[in-house]
Amino acid sequence: MDDETRYEAVSSRDARFDGEFFFAVVTTGIYCRPSCPAVTPKRVNVRFFPSAAAAQAGGFRACRRCRPDAVPGSAEWNVRADLVGRAMRFIGDGVVDREGVGGLARRLGYSARQVQRQLTAELGAGPVALARARRAHTARVLLQTTTLPVTELAFAAGFASIRQFNDTMREIYAGTPSELRAAAAVGGRAAAGRAGAGRTAAARRGAESAKCGSGAGRGSGAGRGAGEGHGPGAGRGAAAIRRTAGAEAGAGVGTGPGAGSDGGPAPAGIPLRLAYRGPYAAAEIFDFLQVRAVDGVEEVRGPRGGRTYRRTLRLTHGSGIAEVDEPTGPRGRRRPPAGLVCPAARGADGGWLECRLRLTDLRDLSTAVQRIRRLFDLDADPYAVAERLGADPLLRPLVAERPGLRSPGAADPEELAVRTVLGGPPERAAALVRRYGKPLDAADGGLTHLFPAPAELTGAQVAEPVRSLCLALADGAVLLDAGADRGAAERALSALPGVGPRAAAYIRMRALGDPDVGAAAHGTGPERDGFGSGQERDGHGTMGPAAAWRPWGAYALHHLWNAGLLPTGEMLTEEMPREPEPEPEREPEPEPHGAREGSVMSDPPVHAAAGRSR
Repeated sequence: MDDETRYEAVSSRDARFDGEFFFAVVTTGIYCRPSCPAVTPKRVNVRFFPSAAAAQAGGFRACRRCRPDAVPGSAEWNVRADLVGRAMRFIGDGVVDREGVGGLARRLGYSARQVQRQLTAELGAGPVALARARRAHTARVLLQTTTLPVTELAFAAGFASIRQFNDTMREIYAGTPSELRAAAAVGGRAAAGRAGAGRTAAARRGAESAKCGSGAGRGSGAGRGAGEGHGPGAGRGAAAIRRTAGAEAGAGVGTGPGAGSDGGPAPAGIPLRLAYRGPYAAAEIFDFLQVRAVDGVEEVRGPRGGRTYRRTLRLTHGSGIAEVDEPTGPRGRRRPPAGLVCPAARGADGGWLECRLRLTDLRDLSTAVQRIRRLFDLDADPYAVAERLGADPLLRPLVAERPGLRSPGAADPEELAVRTVLGGPPERAAALVRRYGKPLDAADGGLTHLFPAPAELTGAQVAEPVRSLCLALADGAVLLDAGADRGAAERALSALPGVGPRAAAYIRMRALGDPDVGAAAHGTGPERDGFGSGQERDGHGTMGPAAAWRPWGAYALHHLWNAGLLPTGEMLTEEMPREPEPEPEREPEPEPHGAREGSVMSDPPVHAAAGRSR
């Protein structure tokens, strides 16, 4: 993409490019996301940057209107398996904050100088600047959502000193920490005031309509619509009245902790809005997580369409509990117009998931946010996925039926690996949790334990494949870190007794977040090329059908699973699903009594033996 194309995206406020690049205005000294609602600046005054850190290094501060530091991450880092892609995943997971640039370089297997050179060449900023931008965003979220003293907050966000914290916040946000906190409080009261005024005006209009004998329903409808908007402080209907000073992490600043789906009081915890781009098939991803929820570690509350997913988290400095609400109403999934693979209205899609985090140590905030984002696949690019998969005759109607279908990741890669090799229904993993998991200090609803770490299972009474996996994870023979080498991890997993290539491919897809596993998950040993993904070749040396899905094979798998063309949890085999051919009409034949009941097939199992599902 050249600068002229980028400027066209800015002029049209195309939200599809949020997080892909940033633009700065030299006359104002600010940088924005492409979809910023402000007046489009003149082309001569615009500069483009590949990252927020690069814009900050260029002397520009973040726009207070569009919050460019809070956009969804680029899907490119999920796809790429080279040095830069792996480094970005490690930085997002907090490695630089915990281990410094030297620790990042050791994990990548390169010198610190080489890592600095590669990141600067592609992103315009080195690992320190990228981590600094991440710390600044974490600090802003804490300022706006907690009453933590500023001195404690600075260290919780990862800053080494109060002076460094103050200087960074002034440079990036053009204000002191106290000013940012005060502005957030004023903005929250103003948003609530606007929502209340809208509700009062709507009630007045409804009363006037009722006097004329016309529908009071129109007045109540107006009341529901009041408070909607597109800015960072916009509320949504009556819910805006109940929200206070909210925020979003990893994407989109909000107005505050959303009230529970039942309209009750706002749940406790740091309120976040985790943004995504494009359409989002929320019902499918919540279905996927619900049927696999392990008692004690996970639970799903509420009816379909208004569920809350909850789980415990094992983190670097402590533990936590995450709650994520299923989006409803205007932010729910939209059916595309006839003939379209994916909704194409620019900026019309996208939104956020309401999330709350309760942490024993606030230093884990950024890491916890990134893990929840990976679990819900919030950095995906549904437009690129739909364009690629929609070209396949088999997948075209499936993509149109479920726009924005995601490929769920894992909040804890090692936990996902153990559950996959353990196999069986979730009750089997729940028994393991009850026996070996670490109990929480206080149970929270159905959440009672942390999933046992691999080191805690090396001497446990478990199947030999599970014990071998835990030994390999504990001693570092298998690495499932955020930026781990996916190819090396898959080969190491496949070599373990009782794991096999299909279980290894499933772990690679979910634990390591590889979007290109579907084309590489065949049982006949795909040839490797490109950046770590597989291309399947048939017996004649020609490319198989799955090669056309690259690099989005994992999304193709989920479409096949949801459509029932592939048993849920089963990876691809040599027998590829094919587009059904129409059959000639036949005269109906009488059936023997009871034949219909005997021919009905049961639903494919969600969990199967090791190597087929979790």
